Amino acid sequence: MRAVVTGGGGFVGSHLCEALLRRGDTVWCLDNFLTGRPENIARLGADPRFRLVRADVTSALDIPGPVDVVAHLASPASPPDYHRLPLETLSAGGRGTEMALRLAQRHGARFVLASTSEVYGDPGIHPQPEDYWGNVNPVGPRSVYDEAKRYAEAMAMAYRRSLGTDAGIVRIFNTYGPRMRPHDGRVVSTFVRQALAGSPLTVYGDGSQTRSFCYVEDLVRGITAMIDQPGLSGPVNLGNPAERSVRELAELVLTITGSRSGIAYRPLPVDDPARRRPDITRARELLGWEPLVPVDAGLRRTAAWFASLPRPGPAPGRAAGSPHPLRAEA
Repeated sequence: MRAVVTGGGGFVGSHLCEALLRRGDTVWCLDNFLTGRPENIARLGADPRFRLVRADVTSALDIPGPVDVVAHLASPASPPDYHRLPLETLSAGGRGTEMALRLAQRHGARFVLASTSEVYGDPGIHPQPEDYWGNVNPVGPRSVYDEAKRYAEAMAMAYRRSLGTDAGIVRIFNTYGPRMRPHDGRVVSTFVRQALAGSPLTVYGDGSQTRSFCYVEDLVRGITAMIDQPGLSGPVNLGNPAERSVRELAELVLTITGSRSGIAYRPLPVDDPARRRPDITRARELLGWEPLVPVDAGLRRTAAWFASLPRPGPAPGRAAGSPHPLRAEA
């Protein structure tokens, strides 16, 4: 196939580009590198089936030749990013989604939206099935990301119903693995970075809040399975149903890294979900998908990748677009 991946220079996007190339597809990677990193896809440039287009997804998109699939992943996705870039986050979910949908519509291509478990907010149902409508604070500090993705889902379904666009939605739960930015604010990258540096691991609240952690290779298998199911609209949850508390995760990271760091407790952020775990019945039945990498194995791979980096990442606040000192190769 000829695939377009928006946000292809990001953490998940770069792994998706790599997976599509590995199976023989041609990939057009679109990214403005606002939060993505050129290093993530640097080694893909030698593949003649890979094309990089530096572009803002909120602008009109034009790809020469046929397009078979558009995978829309472009968006700031971690709390520090969408708090720093609230308007850009809303634009990526709104106008960016529409530009990607227009591209798919023009080419008669399959469209897959990378949505998020954040559409469930602080859920009142556990685990979360796809027919749960969520409990989102529309004016809270997390709302720019949550509502951008909810709007993106509505846009995808409107194109599907009104224009016949072959649009599908996956809702991605907590994902981790190599190429995460050390200071991206996600709990796994934060814990691993702190453990390797010998710093206390920062746990918010009492650490009893739960998450479900899916290794990035497993997630990408799910996204490609959705790509390969034309006509399936979803939404479909993609995540690991093995739930564990944040405190348990911190203790596991300390064990895996052999770190002597302690745990520092901080006040719980506003609107932080108390529990998060996907019901993946649809993914199993419709995509034949479920995660295969155990959390301890995935964390060992992730910690080894972080440990291989030549020096720690920059402090938060690095100017957008400035060179990043870390190499991305595992």
